[in-house]
Amino acid sequence: MSRILLVDDEVRIRDVIREYATINGHDVTEASDGLEAIDLVEKNDYDVIILDIMMPNLDGFNACKRIKAIKPIPVIMLSARQEEFDKLYGFELGVDDYVTKPFSPKELMARIKVVTERNSNSSKTISYGGLTLDLEGYVLYIDNEIVHITPKEFELLTYLIQNKNVAVSRDKLLEAVWKYDYFGDDRTVDTHIKMLRKNLGKYRDYIQTVRGVGYKFEVD
Repeated sequence: MSRILLVDDEVRIRDVIREYATINGHDVTEASDGLEAIDLVEKNDYDVIILDIMMPNLDGFNACKRIKAIKPIPVIMLSARQEEFDKLYGFELGVDDYVTKPFSPKELMARIKVVTERNSNSSKTISYGGLTLDLEGYVLYIDNEIVHITPKEFELLTYLIQNKNVAVSRDKLLEAVWKYDYFGDDRTVDTHIKMLRKNLGKYRDYIQTVRGVGYKFEVD
């Protein structure tokens, strides 16, 4: 199942896509314009975004540009226009696929499958808000600038983000990050959290203390 953000100002188009996507086992969230889509992306995670070009308030091209700056979510662009310029410009913005209206809903479902599988197999980063973690290089980027943290801080942050909105106990963090061969106490977790918050700067409040339990990664 994929989490799809469907962005189109035409209710009829959304209804058709949602029906086929639901039949194929996908979870669909809808937005009627680019600004609404950006707000949803800031608050939630999606596996793919289906994004119309011609929309009120904020068109698909500008919405795509801003979304890609927030999270590297694959985008399938929808358009009633067939001009080559639109397609080339879309690909320059990082669009993963381009579908021209009218389209076959079955073909769109197939394209969603290809795009999500390709992204799943190649994904080596985690992004949330202004934070991006390079999982292979153990590098943290904050607002596209490298911030140096220790390997344990990196693993701690990675685990918290992967379990975002879940309160994780100190014992569980010791087990997950320091593994079973660590013979210490939970003050080690508190010390690393303190240093990690310091390194996160303006994003320090993403890591919240859950009294009597431990910590959780949460963004309002």
